[in-house]
Amino acid sequence: MLEGSDLGEHVLELGAGPGAATEELRRRATRVTSLECDHAFAASLAARVCSTNISAIQGDAASLPFPPNTFSSAIAILMLHHLRSHKLQDRTFAEIFRVLRPGGIFLVFDIQDGWLHRVAHIRSTFVPVAPATASARLTAVGFSSVTIVLRRGGFRIRALRPRET
Repeated sequence: MLEGSDLGEHVLELGAGPGAATEELRRRATRVTSLECDHAFAASLAARVCSTNISAIQGDAASLPFPPNTFSSAIAILMLHHLRSHKLQDRTFAEIFRVLRPGGIFLVFDIQDGWLHRVAHIRSTFVPVAPATASARLTAVGFSSVTIVLRRGGFRIRALRPRET
């Protein structure tokens, strides 16, 4: 997922969950801020990463509690389909664009729609992002150079916040 991408020094991890990817991110960046909406996951992760280069907080990806231009990159792994609507996904895209610095990168790995994924999410939210529409949705909030690569089990999105001229 990170292939060919320089994360910079301050990464925003969205939907950290129990922190499965957090340790790898901390090895690749000077500073990691992990955002998780679930209180128990956020509290557990915060306790585990105390005194490291990781800050774990509870928060809403559609209303990020950070000033503009804070992060060098943002990453969402298997998270976007848990947002309750396409409208919330689009607000999340706009918020990520807002908090990324010019030249910042947004990386996504998510799963496509399909009966198996629907069954697996029968007791949780499943609003898949369609790869066919993702580029237009990201471009609409300001991202450029959007690439989408279909992979076994899901897809990868890479989008850039353009450098200001």
